[in-house]
Amino acid sequence: MTVLERLGLEVQFLQAQTCCGQPAYNGGFWEEARPVALRFLDIFEATAPDPIVCPSGSCAAMIVHGYPDLFQDDAPNLARAQAIAARTYEFSQFLVDRLGVTDVGATFTGSLTYHPSCHLLRFLHVTHQPRQLLAHVKGAEVAPLPGAEECCGFGGLFAIKHGDISGAILDKKIENLQKTGARTLVGCDMSCLMHIQGGLNRDKVAMQSQHLAEILARQ
Repeated sequence: MTVLERLGLEVQFLQAQTCCGQPAYNGGFWEEARPVALRFLDIFEATAPDPIVCPSGSCAAMIVHGYPDLFQDDAPNLARAQAIAARTYEFSQFLVDRLGVTDVGATFTGSLTYHPSCHLLRFLHVTHQPRQLLAHVKGAEVAPLPGAEECCGFGGLFAIKHGDISGAILDKKIENLQKTGARTLVGCDMSCLMHIQGGLNRDKVAMQSQHLAEILARQ
């Protein structure tokens, strides 16, 4: 909100909003996910035609792709879902693609590296936008991450159902993060950042995870 308001936008945070329903949807509990999705539609329809900005690639992907999937056999609600999807953006996608902004006047002292999360990359095809924003952060030294597009191992329920595999994927990600020499990890999904930070803390690696918005809010 800080970044968007500095750009002159009026931002509403709807207090009635809840989860988008992705955990249930990904777990195969579609009947349970639909009421949660319908609540989202009910709440955010009132904001039309304003854009909906999500600070999470996974939530944005759920709204853009998951909702039409959930209501594919329900024509009235499918139309509602498609209307909402058409004005939903992930945070960096909104800044770069909708507003045409790559420099928000942010400053950062030190080295950082960027991890592109899976839903952001593979569902929304957001690739260059976060990198463009970071490239314009004054004072920041952006280090390339080896194997950047490889999963961190979280994957929502995957990390719970397949803990050993998830942990092995995380170990590889942490190994690559250490190769960058950076002290800060930047991402666009809090779930990935939480997962990776847990591994960093476990391994006593001196690196802190930050959401892209936290970096861009610095002046």
